[in-house]
Amino acid sequence: MEPENVRIPVPGAEALAATVTVPDGPPSAVLVLWPALGVPAGYYTPFCAELAARGVAVLAVDLRGQGQSGPPAGRRSTHGYHALAARDFPAATAAARDRFGRDVPLYLLGHSIGGQAAVLAAAREPEAADGLVLVASGTVDHRGFTGAARWRVLANTQLVALIATLWGYWPGHRLGFGGRQPARLMRDWARLGRTGRFAPTGADLDYEQALAALALPVLAVSLPGDHLAPASAVDRLVAKLPASDVQRRHHTPASGEAADHIRWARSGGSVAELITGWLPAGG
Repeated sequence: MEPENVRIPVPGAEALAATVTVPDGPPSAVLVLWPALGVPAGYYTPFCAELAARGVAVLAVDLRGQGQSGPPAGRRSTHGYHALAARDFPAATAAARDRFGRDVPLYLLGHSIGGQAAVLAAAREPEAADGLVLVASGTVDHRGFTGAARWRVLANTQLVALIATLWGYWPGHRLGFGGRQPARLMRDWARLGRTGRFAPTGADLDYEQALAALALPVLAVSLPGDHLAPASAVDRLVAKLPASDVQRRHHTPASGEAADHIRWARSGGSVAELITGWLPAGG
């Protein structure tokens, strides 16, 4: 079945765009997929098809300002990690529950920054999802990297935040990284890179404390050749979840499949197999 385009209403904000991919029969689970920085939800279409072929439905959501979710980030954009976790994620999760019912297990699936925001959303509302799946999603805390990469990550995250603040937004569509993003989101991201702590602007709770108390099943997958989320950075992110049942996998894709930070989603059959094998009753 072809993916279906839907709009997800968000209280007090413009609706989010998403695509729904369903299996031929009743789904054994539903994954709410959140993309990487600057990556539209449509990029994951082959991966979603692989999951649907294994009986799992997917709601792939464009992050605010990305893909078909407007408006594009600009100098008036004010959202960061907190708005994603407190506003957008709950709206998408509720839409998935409405679509597939509460008897179907629901998991948040985050890629890169989508995974970072997913753990914050789960920490806010632990009952909203049955678990988390993180693929190529680590912290940008510079201490999670080794050698020269540690200082390169620290310098680059701070430079991005500085440019975003001076420019009014991050012009990643012109500079070749991350797409066009709001300055607040980039400052939140840079603060994580500098301090190692999730302390987003406008937060109404201590996210670090909430993460430490979160008790959910978590599958965290790292990939070889991923310089943006190496295994050490993924380990550092899941170390924030001591009360959760974390299963770590360093996955080598099948022959012919890409293994880098972004392109794995274009040929993600073996990643889909890994995920569905982890889900209860094999998906």
